[in-house]
Amino acid sequence: MDIFTYNWEEQVKKDGPLARRMAPRCLDEFAGQEHLLSHNSPLRRLIEEDLLSSVIFYGPPGTGKTALARIIATKTKSGFIRLNAVTAGVKDVRSVIDEARVKRSLQGKRTILFIDEIHRFNKVQQDALLPAVEEGLVYLIGATTENPFFSLVPPLLSRTLIFTFESLSPAAVKQVLERALTDTERGLGRYGATLTQEALQYLVAMADGDARVALNALEAAVISQVDKEGKMSAPLGVEQLWGSLTRKNLCYDAGGDYHYDVISAFIKSIRGSDPDAALFWLARMLESGEDPLFVARRLVISASEDIGNADPIALVLAVAAMQAVQQIGLPEGRIPLAQVTTYLASAPKSNAVYLAINEAQAAIKKGPTGSVPPHLRDASYQGASRLGHGQGYLYPHDFPQHFVSQLYMPPELEQQIFYRPGEQGYEKELGERLKRWRLLMGKKGE
Repeated sequence: MDIFTYNWEEQVKKDGPLARRMAPRCLDEFAGQEHLLSHNSPLRRLIEEDLLSSVIFYGPPGTGKTALARIIATKTKSGFIRLNAVTAGVKDVRSVIDEARVKRSLQGKRTILFIDEIHRFNKVQQDALLPAVEEGLVYLIGATTENPFFSLVPPLLSRTLIFTFESLSPAAVKQVLERALTDTERGLGRYGATLTQEALQYLVAMADGDARVALNALEAAVISQVDKEGKMSAPLGVEQLWGSLTRKNLCYDAGGDYHYDVISAFIKSIRGSDPDAALFWLARMLESGEDPLFVARRLVISASEDIGNADPIALVLAVAAMQAVQQIGLPEGRIPLAQVTTYLASAPKSNAVYLAINEAQAAIKKGPTGSVPPHLRDASYQGASRLGHGQGYLYPHDFPQHFVSQLYMPPELEQQIFYRPGEQGYEKELGERLKRWRLLMGKKGE
């Protein structure tokens, strides 16, 4: 259990990583999250007036969740206790609650409990915390990179406000880096470190909205270039940054919220007929280590759900791509995935099949379902004819154009129509054909 008693003047003298030393000391130093911390915003006023209740800070790494908690620790008059969900257990939670009860009883002082990585708390640990949060004995600040609606129990969620942190904008990351380069007390100013504009832009792009990644890479690059006197003689270029940041930081977790957000963006880009956006999200998934078969399965679903009979070849190609990926794996498997992604995004769209099966299943659930008409029943076994099965069935291939009007639905559903082809691609031709056949069957249509 770690009680926050920060003295920033002492803290900056410690040999910690640059990202830790350059953490904002006050709200005015905070970079990014303007939607949460602009002047007169609700969250900022709650912090400045020391009226913060139980909250969850949710967002990607390196966006300031823990930094904001530290600022709150320096401003609040309440007791401030920190737990890390990785190492804390139920015993630690109960110890905090006992301490909070004593403080309130003897000092009339409230307690703020900050839990970093709260998504790692299991249900038992969250349940142990719940009564104290509900009673107001403990005011919770939880920081998490995972969607709290997936990782926290509903009773705890209902007693907290959720504030969503966004990835830092390029301008905000640039501001953080420039401050670190010029700060002689906490930053790299004592080295006389500078960056070329090209290197600065490269570092901002590679950090991808994560200030911690940007600062760690900058510090490693600067330290590697200082001379014996601890100074830098020339600005850092892109080539000096390569050693400290060779791969772009991508915010992605293969089993969590970003995984679902990115695959959602991928499918919606296909549905929206934007092959360029679809390729971008495909590349992001592959670069982040996503299972290519997961992507292939989603393409098969999209081929039927979003395209269907508007282009029947779409499903054939999607299944072929899935089989190809199974056979050849990565990196070559990215090529058939890209081929099918662009084909689906460029294909005519129809969700008529998807709507039709949903409507048919809804009809079954609501009833009546009726029974199979006798002439459609199986007549292949001995004795079926004695039951009247198959009698009166008209074999379509014996008739002109291989079509004959007869009842295929239970009588109660004779006029029911589920499949309504769209006007795109091949489905337009299907629609015209079905319209003729339905008229011959006596279906009134819609």
